[in-house]
Amino acid sequence: MNHKAGFVNIIGNPNVGKSTLMNAFVGEKLSIITSKAQTTRHRILGIVNGDDFQVVLSDTPGIIKPAYELQESMMGFVKSAFEDADVLLYMVEIGEQELKDEAFFNKITNSKIPVLLLLNKIDKSNQEQLETQVQIWAEKVPNAEIFPISALEGFNVKEVFNRIIDLLPESPAFYPKDQLTDKPERFFINETIREKILLHYKKEIPYAVEIETEEFLEEEKIIRIRSVIMVERETQKGIIIGHKGSALKRVGVEARKDLEAFFGKQIHLEMYVKVNKNWRSNQNQLRRFGYNN
Repeated sequence: MNHKAGFVNIIGNPNVGKSTLMNAFVGEKLSIITSKAQTTRHRILGIVNGDDFQVVLSDTPGIIKPAYELQESMMGFVKSAFEDADVLLYMVEIGEQELKDEAFFNKITNSKIPVLLLLNKIDKSNQEQLETQVQIWAEKVPNAEIFPISALEGFNVKEVFNRIIDLLPESPAFYPKDQLTDKPERFFINETIREKILLHYKKEIPYAVEIETEEFLEEEKIIRIRSVIMVERETQKGIIIGHKGSALKRVGVEARKDLEAFFGKQIHLEMYVKVNKNWRSNQNQLRRFGYNN
């Protein structure tokens, strides 16, 4: 039996639904999903396996003009997504008419590999709007096949996935067939805690935070985890902790619940908050946290 395998990379502006689509394909919550922009910082691989195929999906940070070192690194992950793709998924949402970086846009329109343009959030539009948008994008990206979808509602998601498999080259699997992602357990712990911070804190706080899991001890019935929440300033530390620790406790309770569902075991989660001054602009710190690799 012929086997197909390949790399399928999802790119687009911030907050268009890339992570929602990735999770819909994989069937697990691998990527952070919140209404805030720039929630995905790393390039996350999710793997979907069938008897005769393996789709290696890559969810990338939303395309922005970088303002500091961390964002430069995030855009580095996006650039790498162009280099190893067998199929490119360019995701836009209803009402959107351009990518925030012209150089990236030119790469898409001049791409030598298949491009599927996914017009997302069509559940928020009417037929007339949809037809207008399809026409606009057909003119802007003539090399793309256009699929109107709703990643959240699952509309047309299966059709896109079937088309991806059609376009994949014949190849043996790149990863073991029981593997879901290329990321270690600690990565998902860090991302789960960061997601709760994104949901519950405002303004600059969520973007100034990095999580480091210092301890992961798996026993037969329980996993013991110790994680540190890094912030850039003392004032941010106080906000994260909250009055008598109430804000931090809420983050811990919600993160633990999600982690228990993810790992299928009881979780004991300890969290601390530390100041790591200006880590977002420090090359050594960024390397330590897995950026700039």
